[in-house]
Amino acid sequence: MARKMKSMDGNTAAAHVSYAFTEVAGIYPITPSSPMADSVDQWAAQGQKNIFGTTVKVVEMQSEAGAAGTVHGSLAAGALTTTYTASQGLLLMIPNMYKIAGELLPCVFHVSARTVASHALNIFGDHSDVMACRQTGFAMLAETNPQEVMDLSAVAHLATLKSRVPFINFFDGFRTSHEIQKIEVWDYADLAEMCDMDAVKAFRDRALNPERPVMRGSHENGDVFFQHREASNPYYEAVPAIVEEYMGKVNAKLGTDYQLFNYYGAPDADRVIVAMGSICDVAEEVIDYLTAKGEKVGLVKVRLYRPFAADKLVAAIPASAKKIAVLDRTKEPGSQGEPLYMDVVTALANAGVTDKVITGGRYGLGSKDTPPASVFAVYEELAKDKPKAQFTIGIVDDVTNMSLEEKPSPNTAAEGTTECKFWGLGGDGTVGANKNSIKIIGDHTDKYVQAYFQYDSKKTGGVTVSHLRFGDHPIKSPYYINKADFVACHNPSYITKGFPIVRDVKPGGVFLINCQWSPEELDKHLAASEKRYIAANNIQLYTINAIDLAIEIGMGKRTNTILQSAFFALAKVMPSEQAIQFMKDAATKSYLKKGQDVVDMNHKAIDAGANAFVKIDIPASWADAVDDKPSADLGGREKTVKMVRDLLDPIGRMDGDSLPVSAFSDYVDGTFEHGAAAYEKRGVAVSVPTWNPDTCVQCNQCSYVCPHATIRPFALTEEEVAAAPASAKIVDIKAGKGKGVYKYSIAVSALDCMGCGVCVGVCPTDSLKMVPQAEEPQDPFTYMVANVSEKADMVGTGSVKDSQFKAPLLEFSGSCAGCAETAYARLITQVCGDRMYISNATGCSSIWGGPAATSPYTVTSEGKGPAWANSLFEDNAEHGLGMYFGQKAIRERMMDKTRQLIAVPHAYQPLKDAAQAWLDTAEDGKANAEATKKYVALLEESLLKTDDVVAFTSSPAAKDVFGDQLPQFQAHAQELKASGAEYCDCDACKLAKEILDNKDYLSKKSVWIFGGDGWAYDIGFGGLDHVLASGEDINVMVFDTEVYSNTGGQASKATQIGAVAQFAAAGKSIGKKSLAEIAMSYGYVYVAQVAMGANPAQTLKAIAEAEAYPGPSLIIGYSPCEMHSIKGGMVNCQKEMKRAVECGYWSMFRYNPALKAEGKNPFILESKEPKTEDYRGFIMNEARYSALTRSFPERAEMLFDKAEKASVERYAHLKKLLALYSTEG
Repeated sequence: MARKMKSMDGNTAAAHVSYAFTEVAGIYPITPSSPMADSVDQWAAQGQKNIFGTTVKVVEMQSEAGAAGTVHGSLAAGALTTTYTASQGLLLMIPNMYKIAGELLPCVFHVSARTVASHALNIFGDHSDVMACRQTGFAMLAETNPQEVMDLSAVAHLATLKSRVPFINFFDGFRTSHEIQKIEVWDYADLAEMCDMDAVKAFRDRALNPERPVMRGSHENGDVFFQHREASNPYYEAVPAIVEEYMGKVNAKLGTDYQLFNYYGAPDADRVIVAMGSICDVAEEVIDYLTAKGEKVGLVKVRLYRPFAADKLVAAIPASAKKIAVLDRTKEPGSQGEPLYMDVVTALANAGVTDKVITGGRYGLGSKDTPPASVFAVYEELAKDKPKAQFTIGIVDDVTNMSLEEKPSPNTAAEGTTECKFWGLGGDGTVGANKNSIKIIGDHTDKYVQAYFQYDSKKTGGVTVSHLRFGDHPIKSPYYINKADFVACHNPSYITKGFPIVRDVKPGGVFLINCQWSPEELDKHLAASEKRYIAANNIQLYTINAIDLAIEIGMGKRTNTILQSAFFALAKVMPSEQAIQFMKDAATKSYLKKGQDVVDMNHKAIDAGANAFVKIDIPASWADAVDDKPSADLGGREKTVKMVRDLLDPIGRMDGDSLPVSAFSDYVDGTFEHGAAAYEKRGVAVSVPTWNPDTCVQCNQCSYVCPHATIRPFALTEEEVAAAPASAKIVDIKAGKGKGVYKYSIAVSALDCMGCGVCVGVCPTDSLKMVPQAEEPQDPFTYMVANVSEKADMVGTGSVKDSQFKAPLLEFSGSCAGCAETAYARLITQVCGDRMYISNATGCSSIWGGPAATSPYTVTSEGKGPAWANSLFEDNAEHGLGMYFGQKAIRERMMDKTRQLIAVPHAYQPLKDAAQAWLDTAEDGKANAEATKKYVALLEESLLKTDDVVAFTSSPAAKDVFGDQLPQFQAHAQELKASGAEYCDCDACKLAKEILDNKDYLSKKSVWIFGGDGWAYDIGFGGLDHVLASGEDINVMVFDTEVYSNTGGQASKATQIGAVAQFAAAGKSIGKKSLAEIAMSYGYVYVAQVAMGANPAQTLKAIAEAEAYPGPSLIIGYSPCEMHSIKGGMVNCQKEMKRAVECGYWSMFRYNPALKAEGKNPFILESKEPKTEDYRGFIMNEARYSALTRSFPERAEMLFDKAEKASVERYAHLKKLLALYSTEG
């Protein structure tokens, strides 16, 4: 049966096949595998049938371990069950994988193979996760590209049924999982025809059932376990033949030649690579190039990795092969070689093959790109008389010198392939537009297509690079485009920041820049090196002002439609008239439900983009353009500045590939300096706020809500005013009683601002407005941050205004524009940031909070600030508890030493007094900070050096201190000096020295645990509950976005009734978990639910109270998110919080156990009686709800009614709690 062609990525291909064979899917959302499960969930919601005539039941669990347990149980009960996972998620499944394999339960785990976190988290791809599963007993089948995922995923499902051995079906995470190709798609009739229904029946007959009861999963003693374990060997021995059988059936249907090991290349090759995964397509391109030139090279592509059929491998390697390089996409520190290498060495040795040199190479860790140049380097190395036994490719290893030299390589892509590259900004629509372009070209032409999307580590607002290829022949190019026919820069800041974009353009190619610049301004902004490249390579340069055009049309910041239309007009991949019509058809289909006016707006943008570009004539002077002088030295802390120059600058320009291994020698354990984000100055905002001091009431609310700390108030002395730049706006301060006499200013960092406009939205007097970035001077902000001191009498946590005069220790993060999470976190740093520990759960807050070499957390002028760390997703609370006990153990030891010091008779009395004051304030963070300063100062003053001891014992005052023992002390002083000792060794000095050696642990620290609702409500709940129940002085901040924001918007137990999310495609039908009440039930946990935009003072008060409370605390902050698709965008983030509280969607309250001792009610309900009539209007303002009315209108009405009633009941319940807890006061 001829198969249909569709454009899809590897994830969709795996999901399509797995759906056919699946009855139950037990899942947990984890990047980058979530799209597989989400597709399955959406198809199930639409009623799609599998080959058994049923829809798949998708079960979302609280963790990957839980998902694996669900899979195990469902299989045991007789349902064909599948899961989708990667990375740490796969590792959490390992215990159940042993059980599933041991019980010979047929199933397939689809794995988009991904990096396992080590010195750092990396969400991208390699094989380290699947390689950790080799012992589990799962068979392992590898694929190279989306077409192979489509074809061979079926083999995994078919073979597991017949063999009873479970399978890991894996392909490269991101590179294959997210790469879009035009591929042939299985018809379910073909899959059903190949499925062994007798094997399905036998599986069901073996299932557990009370109608035929048996026991499975017993415990065994040492006398029998070993023998029993070996009894399964025949099943594994049979697997290779069964896989071959089904590969044969697939080959018969498709005309393919899938084998356990496929050879590609010269039949008489003398140099051969053995590999698996996407690198195989790169190698095939290089082989085609080299064999055409007469070179004898080849590739053995590994498909069935476990069980490893050694005889088939040996047979696949040409007898002529003299040298073999085995490439592994993982690292096993301390081993003799990586796993595939060891397997190949063992296979050849056992077969008696001793005439071949076998080398091992490591490549592609963390999605490191592996272009043809890397493969050329391997074949060149094999041509040497003595090739390196172990090597790396794709990097420059100047530390252990394992890397191979890579030279510029020819273009090996299929002839006639058009390559295009687009540099965009996360959230600007570039990626979405390019996916649409791929669909248009793939669906409406005979061309093959390929698309891959590269991202930096930031959230919305980060760099995106889209790599698109089109051609008349199949495309085998799973690597970045570095020489393109068409390159577009969609954000002008990349030009001003010196991104190496123009070097991507092929000679004679087209370069399009989206900017508001005239030709003269363009000449000013382009670097000399770019000008020379353009002139020397006949680059066709165009500009387009889609920024102003989008505003004129009414599309705000969304320039993507205009730029997509310009692409079709300039790239000429297909007739532009056809492309424009197809774009309009797609816009009509997508936006008609939003109204004809929205459709017309998009059509107008499409028409405008088709001819809005301007060709730039290249001045002759560009050929000899002279480089600018190097920028001035950066100011700041030495270590941070060094890191900025060595790492941040190239990484920020997406040029991290240029860094050698030695660049990381000082950071080998993953430790980076704070404060680096301040040096980025990305300048990505089109418009930024400007302040009108004449109407400002100086409430500081703009600073309070700013997610990126880019708008700040300052109190200035006359001297500071006099030195300020002329562009600074400075007025008299409106200060209350007890404050000093200062001037007041609001300063904006235009180059750090993300342009969200939240500050404008909350300003009560309209004293802020958005203006083009170039109109807001940067100098005032730069000056005030560096030169205006913090005024102690203006700072405090008693009011919103006072809190904002405290310098934030979280700034310029990579979070989305308008992010609520960062506003909360920044505020916490203004309360206690100089003594904070932060244990951060993996998720949005760890991604914006912990980018490599770009920390947005910073330090005070004294060098103090949050000590930040990320462990894992599932164990973050436990990690935070460990932090707490670790520092507490050292501090308590210092307390003991301090008590001993006080007891020393001759110890300096002022030191004793300071020591006692320090002990007396030990549990009061603010008071103890001051006591610590005095204590440390007196410790340093009292610790005598040997020369001081000699001098003092010789002084008249010594008699009063030592009395009759003075001669002994004088003699001892001389002995000390003779011995070369640095310090006095009396009891007091020894104790003082030991305490000073640990002085960083003296002040009371504030331990915080940060995480989102996916962590707190789901995967990390068990640990969180345990930490709160411990009674220890730990603070927890939950950023409640009501979905798994970081992994794409999956439902969590925090998701409300009626919300559409991944794994809730038809709307969530059950209510939100009451995490706050669970914590309150202990009676000794401080709990607060807050919404910054609804009541700023309540949020500040809750944070200050929680931090001061001598026990566990939990703050849950409502955090509107990009995933909510709020009407009008994230500029309305804070307003959305207010609306949520007013209509009863979200409730604000505090539970403070400390109030019981005062005879007061510990429960304080701060939400007013909700305006329930506004509830429906509130949820319909967010697409996560309104979308349900379009896909399932009747169900939407039912769920929304249920949700509205639940909100009324929730407030009534809170009032009952108010009455209940009043009896405790």
